[in-house]
Amino acid sequence: MRTHLNSDTSQWPEIWRAAYQILEQTIVPNQLQAWIQPLELVSTEMKDNVFRIRLATTNDFSADWVRDRFLKHLQDAFSQVSGSECEVIIQAREKATEEVSAPEFELASEPLEPVSSPVGSGVVISAGSRPVGENNLDPQYTFDTFVVGSSNQFAHASAVAVAEHPARQYNPLYIYSSPGLGKTHLLHAIGNHLLARRPNARVAYLSAEKFVNELIESVQHRRMSQFRAKYRDSFDLILIDDIQFIAGKTTSEEEFFHTFNALYQSKRQIVVTCDRRPKDIDGLEERIRTRFECGLVVDITPPEIETRIAILKSKAEREDIYLPDDVATFLASYIKSNVRELEGVLVKLQLQASLTGAEISLEMAKQELRVATHEEGAHYTVDAIQNAVAKHYHLKIADLKASSRARQVALPRQIAMHLVRKYAGLGFKEIGRYFGDKDHTTVMHACKKIDSMAETNPEIRDAVEAIQNLL
Repeated sequence: MRTHLNSDTSQWPEIWRAAYQILEQTIVPNQLQAWIQPLELVSTEMKDNVFRIRLATTNDFSADWVRDRFLKHLQDAFSQVSGSECEVIIQAREKATEEVSAPEFELASEPLEPVSSPVGSGVVISAGSRPVGENNLDPQYTFDTFVVGSSNQFAHASAVAVAEHPARQYNPLYIYSSPGLGKTHLLHAIGNHLLARRPNARVAYLSAEKFVNELIESVQHRRMSQFRAKYRDSFDLILIDDIQFIAGKTTSEEEFFHTFNALYQSKRQIVVTCDRRPKDIDGLEERIRTRFECGLVVDITPPEIETRIAILKSKAEREDIYLPDDVATFLASYIKSNVRELEGVLVKLQLQASLTGAEISLEMAKQELRVATHEEGAHYTVDAIQNAVAKHYHLKIADLKASSRARQVALPRQIAMHLVRKYAGLGFKEIGRYFGDKDHTTVMHACKKIDSMAETNPEIRDAVEAIQNLL
């Protein structure tokens, strides 16, 4: 029987259990346990006949991971139990808790009673709980689960050396690559390895965006002394993802510069990742650039086919997925430049196999990659995609980044977002930044809309194909 959502907090446990029972049919058990069980239902609201459901997880990394891989599953599950169209918002717990205080949201009464996990595994779901520890590391990202090949061998060896002997040789360690090739995996692996050897070590993993946001909040609330004490005195190892985000932000660069100096002079390890070399970061202060270059700068290149096959086999083994050799070879032949996309296709195939009761086969893989096989795993930059869309629609790139909602601009912008998501391997939040700092929910809506329309609307399908041909 269909259970209808409402804003009564006493009904939330039933909603979660009903949705979870549906998710059990579409997501493999180990992924349910790792990513879905820890989610917390923070708030619901009805707006324009659409239920908005806000879920929280431990940190930004987990939120991005769940959003990228399981958002559609969650939306479908909540839609089924509510009988209404649903929008699911997934955020780090700290941000979700802040945003539900806004008047337009209906809040959970504080504190919520802890709700046992739907499967009774002992996991507690409670909007009032806090994560254990402050390092925000994902325990699944270790050196043991990182597949080493010639494309990443030096980066891996450097990361291991830093984890074994922090602040001795390679300080700072700067790892750069295109999206989806394993930079974040290595960051987490360094932290996890050090903590396994030295449980009392003080480790912090954060994104550069989080650093900037905390800085802004500290300035606003006159808490700069606490901010500086936290990052300059409280950790033995600091791991910062996507450092390019601070470029051009004068105050953030100033604070990072002094934080870097404090850590370096007190012989504490700094590891950062970026999507380009230090000298290629536009707007980055020269004094910060030179400090990055005084350490070890290593890159990760797209993996060769042998490594791509090994990555697929490793993931299949970890997640108990039957993967025939011919399918592994086929997938690795056509998805060449993004490990995240490669693993994502395997998850999709497993989902399809579980829904149909069939084993993963070469024919199934070919059907899943019917577009990718035509383009041979192409990988395009955001600029190239924006240029192609603007050219097709006779617009300026600035139009795609503007706030206009006129259809002659909004539709091309949505198509551009869809193609960036498909070919550039970026998360929704990062895509939004390339389109005038649009909210990630706007990007999610655009991608979902174009995915649907491309199957049913000949005009949209022809436009997307024409732009792909331009690329």
